[in-house]
Order: sequence, then structure tokens, then C-alpha cells
Amino acid sequence: MESGMLLSGGQRALIRESWQRVSGSPVQHGLVLFTRLFDLDPGLLPLFQYNCKQFASPQECLSAPEFLDHIRKVMLVIDAAVSHLENLSCLEEYLCNLGKKHQAVGVKVESFSTVGESFLYMLEKCLGAAFSPEVQEAWSKLYNAVVEAMQRGWGTLPEGD
Repeated sequence: MESGMLLSGGQRALIRESWQRVSGSPVQHGLVLFTRLFDLDPGLLPLFQYNCKQFASPQECLSAPEFLDHIRKVMLVIDAAVSHLENLSCLEEYLCNLGKKHQAVGVKVESFSTVGESFLYMLEKCLGAAFSPEVQEAWSKLYNAVVEAMQRGWGTLPEGD
């Protein structure tokens, strides 16, 4: 996961600049991301259960305090990736473990493309005209690198886990 090969200096600057505009309101922007995710794939809603409680609707899930905590955690992962653009490999173990956790709760690898689409949608809504094709390409590369690292944690669960 060598980010030097992955992103140019200009792409890293675009990511940092655009993230600065998003990171000040992580829950607000995370709600845009997850609202879009549930619009694109309502079948993901059952993956989000807290205290064995199934949510009856995306709106119920999106307003639950436990889910808002999940949104904060997702935005912190993105923040960590942005903070380590020069050396994403230092996040490798963390992201692999995060992948294992997602696999353990039933997330399918294919769902990450829908999450990526929802993430880019959120950036577009937040950044408006500043969401240029160059910004989109830079974020797509970073997102793909993060997901690839998470996927390296897939299939490495011990028996019975």
C-alpha cells in the first residue's frame, strides 16, 4: 500500500483541501453518505443492529445514537487516511483488522463499491462546484486503496470467529 506510487502530490493536495471543507461537520456529511447508501441499497440496513435491535427504516437507523457513533467512526477512518497520505502503509494493519470486523458482521466485499459511490456523492454534495473530475479521481484512488487494504483482512478470520 505505497501511497507515493498511488497519488501524485497534486492529488494529495486536492484531497487535503477538499477534506478540510468536509471534516468540520463529520456527522452531517456522514448522514448524507449513509442516506445515499440506503437509497442505493436498502438491503444493507439489516447489517446495522445495535443491542439486537433491527431498524424498521433507514430514517430510524440514521437517527439512532449508536448509528451516529458509527458515522463518526467512519469519518475518523477517512480522516486517518487523509492524515497519512504520504504513508498509507502505516494504516495497513488497522485497515486489515477493520476489514475482518466488517466481514464478521456480514458485510460483503461487493458492498464497498456502493459505499464508494455514496462517498463520492457526499463529497459532490458538500463541495459543489469544487468537486472537479480531478478531485473525484484523487478520492477514488484513495478510497480504492483503503478498501483494498480492508479486503486483505477478508478471509483471514480463524475458524469459529
